[in-house]
Amino acid sequence: MNYYIKNLSEIYDDISKEIIGLVNSKANPILGLATGSSPIGIYERLVNAYNKGEVCFKNTKTFNLDEYVGLDSYNPNSYRYYMNNNLFNKIDIDINNTFLPSLENCDKYDDMIKTAGGIDIMILGIGSNGHIGFNEPYTSFDSLTHVTDLTESTIKDNSRLFSNTDEVPKKAITMGIESIMRSKKIVMVITGKNKKNIIKELKKGIVHESIPASILYRHKNVDIYIDKSI
Repeated sequence: MNYYIKNLSEIYDDISKEIIGLVNSKANPILGLATGSSPIGIYERLVNAYNKGEVCFKNTKTFNLDEYVGLDSYNPNSYRYYMNNNLFNKIDIDINNTFLPSLENCDKYDDMIKTAGGIDIMILGIGSNGHIGFNEPYTSFDSLTHVTDLTESTIKDNSRLFSNTDEVPKKAITMGIESIMRSKKIVMVITGKNKKNIIKELKKGIVHESIPASILYRHKNVDIYIDKSI
């Protein structure tokens, strides 16, 4: 596991350049994507690169990490809306090659990823309680894509994106921890002052289900970028 402490602009530059290099060099690249505030600068840079003619996404497929239960694609708080608005509608990717987990495909999602060739680069954020995707503490490390209940801490963290806490969905569909670990490379972006404590815990190197992100120590190719302003 590699740690990089940089300012956000440098972090977004580094990760977007790596993604662009993959997309330009591989015939059928597969990206694993996250939402929220952590990766937004990556998507902005990918759009800018596309507008400059530096990258083409026509042969790219994407699999998103998670999605809320009960929000349709037209809801501004859904992750489909987020991805369309911040990336997919601004580049030349085939929208039919962009996938998010749903109640309909939940049992097939991992097979869909495998059939596509497996995720080349998986982008992750981390919750203040150490969750990755919506894999809350004590989620089995063997878990595959599933429906999960959100903890109060996660609901509170995500409420900043809603009018009030009551509007935050209480359930989500998420890639499981094993699903994430099957990715060929994992890149985590950590931003936000509320992540100080979980960074300290993660750096101890103790792998335990109480901190889902700690499983990343068992992956052979992980880069963790930490905003130096934290």
